[in-house]
Amino acid sequence: MLGFIALICLALLAACSKKENTNESQGTSPTAENPPTQTSQPIDSSTAATVSGTVTYGGTAPKNAKIDMSQDPGCKGDNMAETIVAKDGKLANVFVYVKDGIGNRTFDTPKDSVTIEQKGCQYHPHVLGVMVGQNIEIRNDDPTTHNIHPTPKDNREWNESQPPKAPALEKTFTREEIMLPIKCNQHPWMRMYLNVVKTPFFAITGADGKYEIKGLPPGDYTLAFVQEKLGEQDQKITLAAKDSKTVDAGFKAQ
Repeated sequence: MLGFIALICLALLAACSKKENTNESQGTSPTAENPPTQTSQPIDSSTAATVSGTVTYGGTAPKNAKIDMSQDPGCKGDNMAETIVAKDGKLANVFVYVKDGIGNRTFDTPKDSVTIEQKGCQYHPHVLGVMVGQNIEIRNDDPTTHNIHPTPKDNREWNESQPPKAPALEKTFTREEIMLPIKCNQHPWMRMYLNVVKTPFFAITGADGKYEIKGLPPGDYTLAFVQEKLGEQDQKITLAAKDSKTVDAGFKAQ
């Protein structure tokens, strides 16, 4: 009996050894099936490049309409719509970002919060950029209740009231989305646009139409210029080490 059991054990050991040898020859070891996850390398600041430029508006800029706030006595001021803000041919509120070319690099979520203010029954700023997961503080400085209502395509929609002088609402967005509208259900003229991206490489043009994006590693990129009404323009660029390149863009009336 003992001899029979010993023979069975030897046979099982031989079968296991044969299976291991077969797996190794076929490249099906656990290491081959599950290669280590690649992690992005930190950007070498000594070779980082900068891209900057000016966004212009061709033709006569339209006159933005004056906002009628008479429905709410808590809203005061001579405020104007901000659909197209252009002066002397320079276009403000254009979101500029690196749309493609970053590859598999990942970036830490900024610890600092960004702020959306409701003041004079308008959102400030009108266009905002944040990174995925970055904290956003929404404040109500008006003597009236607002109702903040993002209407995203890719993120979670929510709708929340905020009384006067209430504590700031703290929100985050988990997915990339460009020109995500935020409105106020109490005041239909209130609207702004939030841009959620995975990298820190973005900017918003000021009243002079200028923007600047720093810290880019050398490479080939697609730079996108996005305006809420005029649409998007993309430009291919190549940045060498320590490069400082000017890339301008121009929009025209539609």
